[in-house]
Amino acid sequence: MMREDTIAAPATPPGRGGIGTVRLSGPRAGEIARNVLQLPPQPLEARRATLVKFPDPEDGRILDEVVVTYFPGPRSYTGEDVVEISCHGSPVILSYLMQCCQALGARVAEPGEFTLRAFLNGRMDLSQAEAVRDLIESRTLYQARVAALQLEGSLSARVKPNQESLVNLIATLEAGIDFGEDDIPAMPWEEIGQRVETLRQDIGALAETYRYGRIVREGLTLALAGRPNVGKSSVFNRLLNMERAIVTPIPGTTRDLISETATLDDIPIRFVDTAGIRPAQDEVEQMGIEKSRQAIADADVRLLVLDVSEAWHAEDSELILQMCRLGPSVIVANKRDLPIRLARSAIEKAVLSCQASSSPAPSIIYTSAKTGEGFEELRDHIISAVTGKQGQTAEGEWLTNARHYEVIHQSLQALERAQQAAAQRVHHEMILLDLYDALGRLGELTGATDVENILGVIFSKFCIGK
Repeated sequence: MMREDTIAAPATPPGRGGIGTVRLSGPRAGEIARNVLQLPPQPLEARRATLVKFPDPEDGRILDEVVVTYFPGPRSYTGEDVVEISCHGSPVILSYLMQCCQALGARVAEPGEFTLRAFLNGRMDLSQAEAVRDLIESRTLYQARVAALQLEGSLSARVKPNQESLVNLIATLEAGIDFGEDDIPAMPWEEIGQRVETLRQDIGALAETYRYGRIVREGLTLALAGRPNVGKSSVFNRLLNMERAIVTPIPGTTRDLISETATLDDIPIRFVDTAGIRPAQDEVEQMGIEKSRQAIADADVRLLVLDVSEAWHAEDSELILQMCRLGPSVIVANKRDLPIRLARSAIEKAVLSCQASSSPAPSIIYTSAKTGEGFEELRDHIISAVTGKQGQTAEGEWLTNARHYEVIHQSLQALERAQQAAAQRVHHEMILLDLYDALGRLGELTGATDVENILGVIFSKFCIGK
């Protein structure tokens, strides 16, 4: 699907640097480069860097020495003729080079347009194109590794057998309908139900990976909660391995939210230290407590810090129940280096109230923010508290994108309808409607079906030049 126009854009970030690159793609990419640069008379050799001059088109004086590389289509990133011009990373030179390309007919590329052309020209499917953006936006090496695997097509390969199974099932049912008079037997409803159930289980396992894959891609927010002076700020500092929050023996030192971002198991986590939950002593503390309650409610996982050197407080029981109701939580039994006055049985008794309310029971981790004891175990429990288990499937086969999860979920719903129809012995033609719907949803993952309505949304989030 070659485009008639030629696009150009800087492929390196704005600002000064050692090198800046302008990329052209389209049928006139080579022609425009030849008119802008002092190229040798012979044609450029494919995929070979060539040192040439960049003259001022007005008076011919040399502005810069540049390296030009030609990638002929269809064996290029976009599937079209591509030229990359690397000059010194001066914003003035890059801007003028872009002006010269535009003057010769190149159009400034829209965000993500190079990758959009790669998709439209069959160089990659839609899930691979989205992985390009994820790779660029990676904040940890782990995120980059997962995105790179998906860029290679791991997610598409994971879904392909399901698509093939659906096509085979649909073809068999169609043949039974169209050629019933030619002694082609119709598939029994029981067999239809069994084959759909096999598909549901496999696709459902893929959908389950989104719970962990979303965290890998987006990171998570962790809030520390508890009564004043139980050691929240000390736990906060120990998790970050830095003195970020002020720690004093005075209750209520933290009156506002303190946040810091760090990585844990290669996953970006925003740690939020909150004000101690208690009846407010003044208006300022009341405002801090209200902000803390909101931050705790919005967090993906909560650490409820208890002071085991003190006797049990009735407020702790209420806080444990509140944390459980809000979602994944971990109880941090802190100050283990001091004489223990709070029995584990008292904490476990409060945890039972979570189970009674059908909320997941939090783990109980004993720590000492002073000595660091228990913090390795605590770090292990933070991610697993959200995911239940740390993804056991291959990294590239996780669903990390909300759009991917939605189309997989819709495919599962269509398969469920088909299975129910088979159980009710509905005519095969009606079952086929749901099977085609399930197949179409899977096609949206890779772009194998008509997805023009979502292309603009996806590629508008890309950076210019990619």
